[in-house]
Parts: sequence; structure tokens; C-alpha cells
Amino acid sequence: MMPWLFSALGLVILLLAGDALVRGAVNLSLRIGIPALIVSLTIVALGTSAPELLIAVQAVHENADGIALGNVVGSNTANILLVLGLPAMMRALHTSECNTRKNYIFMIAATVLFIALAFFGTFTWVSGVILLLALFAVLFVAFREARAHRAAGVEDDLEDIEEADPNMPYWRIGIYLVLGLAGLPLGAELLVENATIIARMYGLSETVIGLTLVAIGTSLPELATTVMAALRRQADVALGNVIGSNMFNLLAIIGLTTFIGPISVDPAFLEFDLWVMLASSLIIIPFVFLRQDITRLWGFVLTALYVVYMWLLL
Repeated sequence: MMPWLFSALGLVILLLAGDALVRGAVNLSLRIGIPALIVSLTIVALGTSAPELLIAVQAVHENADGIALGNVVGSNTANILLVLGLPAMMRALHTSECNTRKNYIFMIAATVLFIALAFFGTFTWVSGVILLLALFAVLFVAFREARAHRAAGVEDDLEDIEEADPNMPYWRIGIYLVLGLAGLPLGAELLVENATIIARMYGLSETVIGLTLVAIGTSLPELATTVMAALRRQADVALGNVIGSNMFNLLAIIGLTTFIGPISVDPAFLEFDLWVMLASSLIIIPFVFLRQDITRLWGFVLTALYVVYMWLLL
């Protein structure tokens, strides 16, 4: 029972520390004059991926490569099927009004690149450089669009960044940063160490634990954001959140972690899980390109597919 409790405690610490780090980093950036749009494209995206990054780094450090890779692959699958499916069951997401085609194409390209590199059997620092170069290319395009918006007279909208408070005092920013930077490694160590113990207790592989327990846990912030976006009828925020998170998971998290050490690829990923991740990414084509809404029926279908995937894993 204790490994489960410590895993839950590690997950809670990770989520709270990640939120604190985002709040501190966002408001520090705004106080020193970095535009809000640039903050939302980089600092918020990287900050919300901090729990996944710390878990991957800790897992590789403890030679638990299955948890590192399973967390990323499992999170991406959960982001599409569960994070979009559950909120849509509560209230239909009007994705027909969204224009996310370009970012969706980037996400599919990142997924294909990731799978291609996985077939080499190990993610090395060379793989990491390739993934990070792809990330920089995506960010470069985003920066160009941001500059074009500013040149056209479109003002930064601080309301798009929930953590933004331009009047936050520096001492409070400092507290958020300290809590975030101290809590993330502590939470990651607790979760990875005890998730590994659980895997051994129940005869499960580290890969399965990474794909299920750890992946679902680290997808909770995206799920919470998407639920709130659905309730507020902000389908663009819901879909954009999922697409952006998936890109950062593939390109930034694994890309950066390879500099800690090589990440070996379990054959199970090549035979099944990577293809499930790709298929789940392709299944939302009608909502991106054909102007279809994610209705409650579709929400049920996506959620049911995720339940089937979990059943097959376990």
C-alpha cells in the first residue's frame, strides 16, 4: 500500500510544483518585459511539461527507460483519447470553429519523426539534437506569426495566460520559483521510485507502468485545462492545449532527456504503443480539417477507445 501512497504523493507534489514554477516564470518574464504572446508560446508550454521532463530525467537516471518513454507515449495517447474525450462527454467541443491545421500538421510530423527515430532502438544525444532542432523550427514559425500579429497592431492578451498577474511582487514570484524548483525533483523521485516498486510487486513491466499510472497522472493538468475550456465553450483552447502538449512531449522532453543518458526502446513500443499513439493522433483529422465538432457521442467513442487500450495493456 505504501508505494501507492508515495506514488500519489509524488504526483501531487509534481502537479503543485509544476503550477508554482509556471506562475513564477510567467510573471517574472512579464515583469522584465517579455511579451505575453512569447511567454505563452514558450515558458507556459515548457513549464506545464516540467513534470513529464523531470520524470523522464529521473527515470533515465535510475535506468528505468520504460517509464521515461512510456510516460511520453502514454501521455500523448491519453491527451487525444481521454483529455478530449471526457470533456466532450460533458459538453460538445465546437472544434468546427477552430483553425489549428498548421499546428496539427506540425504535431503529426513530430509524431512520425519520433517513431522513425525509435526504430534505431535507442534515443541517443544525436536523436535529441534532431528532436530539438525540429522544436526550434516550430517555435521559429510561432515567433514569426507572433511578430506579424504585433506588427499588425494586435495587442498581447494577458487574459489568455491564466497565471499572468502583471502586478505580482517580486518576493511572491521568488517563492513560486523556489517551490517549483524544489518540488519538481522531489515529486519526480518519489513517483518514479515507487512506480518501479509497484511494477515489480505486480509483475508489470516499467513500460506498462509508464504508459498507464505515470502517463495518466501527468496528463491531469491538460485534462483540467480542457474541462474548463469545454465549460467555457473555448474549443480552440482545448484543442490547442492538446496539440501543443503533444508536440512538446515528443520534441522537448525526450530531446532534452537524451543528454542525461541514452533511452533504450522496448520492442513493445515498436510493435504496438507507438502505432496506437499515431492512430489516436490521426483519428482527430475530421475535427481539424473537416470542420466537425467533437460531440458527446464522439467523446464517448474516444473515451471508450482509451479504456480498451488500457485493458489491452493490463
